[in-house]
Amino acid sequence: MSDKSDFPQLIKNLPAFAGAFDAYELRAEKCQVLFASYPAGTTIDEHTHATENCGVITAGELILTVDGNERRYGPGDWYHLLPNQPHAARFEVSTAEIEFWFESTN
Repeated sequence: MSDKSDFPQLIKNLPAFAGAFDAYELRAEKCQVLFASYPAGTTIDEHTHATENCGVITAGELILTVDGNERRYGPGDWYHLLPNQPHAARFEVSTAEIEFWFESTN
């Protein structure tokens, strides 16, 4: 994993996320917390998650497309995605965010 994020060293000491993007992973019961970094130019095609996801941008900008509507999120902005909700993302500038992936409580 590249170490270009501005996350504190305590976060950087967490295990690396074994997914398709760079992140440090913190697990809790029924929740996965990812401290993620995306380089400028990153594009993530439309996909879904079985989890309910929300996140906050800490640096840069997330461009999120949900139901054909594109919205930009900057530092301090939160987003929310329902389970299995199709979405796509892109990052025109280097971006960091904290993502919360909540497992179904059913």
